[in-house]
Order: sequence, then C-alpha cells, then structure tokens
Amino acid sequence: MDIRRLQAFVKIIDLGSISRAADLLNIAQPALSQQLATLESAFKKKLVIRSKSGVTPTAAGSDLYRHAQTLIKQLDRAMVEITQGSGPLVGKVSVGLSPYSAGSTLSVELLRLVREKLPGITLHLTESFDDIYSELIMTGRLDMAVIHGAGPIKGVVFMPLMREEFFLLAPEALELPCSETGAVQLQDITEIPLLVPPRHNFVRKSIDMAFVRKQLEPTIVAEIEALMTLRDAIAEGLGSTILPWSVASRIVVPGKSKIYPLQNPTIQEDVSLCMPELIPDTEASQAVRQILIDLARSMAESRNWPGTQPTL
Repeated sequence: MDIRRLQAFVKIIDLGSISRAADLLNIAQPALSQQLATLESAFKKKLVIRSKSGVTPTAAGSDLYRHAQTLIKQLDRAMVEITQGSGPLVGKVSVGLSPYSAGSTLSVELLRLVREKLPGITLHLTESFDDIYSELIMTGRLDMAVIHGAGPIKGVVFMPLMREEFFLLAPEALELPCSETGAVQLQDITEIPLLVPPRHNFVRKSIDMAFVRKQLEPTIVAEIEALMTLRDAIAEGLGSTILPWSVASRIVVPGKSKIYPLQNPTIQEDVSLCMPELIPDTEASQAVRQILIDLARSMAESRNWPGTQPTL
C-alpha cells in the first residue's frame, strides 16, 4: 500500500473534491482519480460517493479515512523521532478548546508554558463552534480537546478535569429578584430575553435540560456563537445569557453587565480532556497533556473561579 495514495485520499475527503485536492497536491485530476480507483480496487469497496457538489466518503471510506489518518500521523512521528534522535521534544501537537468552557480560558497560559518548557513543539490551538471535537480526535486530526461532558463515546476516552457551575450574565440595568446571597432562581428569569448557543452546543443542552426539569419555558430570542457579539448585546441591554464563570467573567462589561449565581436549580457540567482511544500517544503530546492537566487542576483549586470544582 503506497502511503502517498492514502495521503491523497485523506486530502480528497478533507476538501470534499477530487479537483481541489488535485490542485493542492499538484497532481493531474485523472491521475488522482486513478489513485482513488486503485484504492477501491485494493479494498474491493466503493470509498466515495461522487455528486455535483463534490465527494463524500461511504462507510468504508470513513473507516479508511480514520485508519489512514492514524498511519500518516504515525509515519510523520517516526520521521521526526528518528531524524531528531534523543534531543529535545519536537513535533506538532493539536489541541481543541471548547469556546464555551474553561478550556478556552486556559489557552493563553497553555501556549506560554509550552513555549517556555517545550520550545521544540509547535502547538496548534483551535476554538471552533462548528467542529465536533470527538470526531476530529477519532480521525487523528486533533491530539486532544477540552470539552463539556464525560462520555462515553466510542473511539475516544474522557478524563474529567473539573466541574463548572453556570451563571446568569445580564444587563446591569435589569432588575432581578435575588436571594440574600445575590443568587437568582431559574423560575424568575423565564420572562427575560435569553441569548444562547444553538441546540447542538453542550452549554445549550444543559440550559434546556435545567428548564425542562423545572417544567419551565425560557424566552429565547436569539442564538449567538460569537462571544464578542454576545458581550456587546448584553451590555446594550438586548438580552441575557447563561454561561460558566470562566466564560462569563471574560465578557462581562463593568457598569453595563453583571454576573449572578443561579439556584433552584444550579446548572453544572463536567469539563473533560478528550483523547483518542486507539491512536498511540507521542512523547510530545504526553508532555503537552500533562501541562494542560496541571493547569486545569490549578484553575479548579483556585478561589478565583467561582463555581469551579476539581474532579481530578
């Protein structure tokens, strides 16, 4: 099996187009199509479905894509380890950070520590609302990710890092009934306009579940995935939102918005480190993972993050 055919197949699936992959790889399209046909002949399976909009993998193609990613990554790692010998750790480590979790708060410090302690490692950080991190990890496109939830999901393993409590972030001018501790009950915010993530987002699922369990109906007026837009909308009095402290504290605007604890019920979710179950670790990814775990532990044990509890 020619590794270059597998690399070309991965590129076809990533781009969803044989012609675009051919341009990027600087290969004639008929030649790339022939490489794909050779793979289908070798596996005796149809690997892609062609349409006017491009190509999508069949079930067999998805399986091959996952295995090909693993093989390519292992080959790349072997090349680095063999050529670099026993010197400092080198290579590329990719980390996904959920934008609505404590993971995104750790990103700058993670980058600083990796540059300081592991200068030979290139750290690839991504914060995406659209990508499903567990799938990217299963296919080898990410080495690890910090996400809400604790699994189980076939093909990945979860290491709980901390538990986050959610808070209400509301316009300063909004008058809310509060307890002696300054907390707001869920039943008292059903009428206020809420700005929340879309339904596929884990934070949104937690919010919806909390209202359902109390048999309450929230007033959702917009779905927003841009944190800076969310910050400005709340500061302008257009609505409120519910977020973990780690995120709410980053977008609160003094004098224009305010954070309130929630009670009856409180909303809590685990934050976990998600890692591949079958793809072997490199020394580089192990080193970055330990820095990330130490950072999460320090954050959870600190008193600077209300509602955050360690689960390590």
